[in-house]
Amino acid sequence: MWTPKMLTRKIKLWDINAHITCRLCNGYLIDATTVTECLHTFCRSCLVKYLEENNTCPTCRIVIHQSHPLQYIGHDRTMQDIVYKLVPGLQEAEMKKQREFYHKLGMEVPGDIKGETCSTKQHLDSHRNGETKADENINKETSEEKQEEDNDYHRSDEQVSICLECNSSKLRGLKRKWIRCSAQATVLHLKKFIAKKLNLSSFNELDILCNEEILGKDHTLKFVVVTRWRFKKAPLLLHYRPKMDLL
Repeated sequence: MWTPKMLTRKIKLWDINAHITCRLCNGYLIDATTVTECLHTFCRSCLVKYLEENNTCPTCRIVIHQSHPLQYIGHDRTMQDIVYKLVPGLQEAEMKKQREFYHKLGMEVPGDIKGETCSTKQHLDSHRNGETKADENINKETSEEKQEEDNDYHRSDEQVSICLECNSSKLRGLKRKWIRCSAQATVLHLKKFIAKKLNLSSFNELDILCNEEILGKDHTLKFVVVTRWRFKKAPLLLHYRPKMDLL
């Protein structure tokens, strides 16, 4: 007869390292990013740096895109969650490195890093001190969140400062062209925002550009900053104009 223990099989981390490491740096995946063409995954910073001079996948060498390969990669949240769960201490170590990086540059630590750090610390405390301590942490967290909401109307996730300029005589400029919003907002959100402010019949009538390059509607602002505004000072400068139909 079989027992539940017979179905349990222990697997060493070494046996699965090939599936959760980056081929470019040989380290565990950080900010996992997948090529949409072939589904191979790498660290975002490694892949973006590689694609500055190449247009093929580092693993299978398939052509991602002839001229704009960076538009055909995407954040793989599922893979990153798997890596963090499998490798003990990796997430905490990465958050610590990012905090030290921002402190070294004298910059404010983004809200998502702060939030994730607090969540991790409270999770560990609840396991160490039992349910009573966990309840106290929950009550304390609720009180701190309420106080933070009273002091700051911004969301706690990473923010991006943007300057929206009009480069066409057919559209008027915004009265308030400087905005600050979530790094997870997309170009489509900006199109809808501009269309509403200018009373346009449809947001599809607009193109948004960065460095004179039209941005895809599904690109997040964080992606635009990383791929097209690296090492440049804030705010992120974007231009909008009437959509041009290319023949």
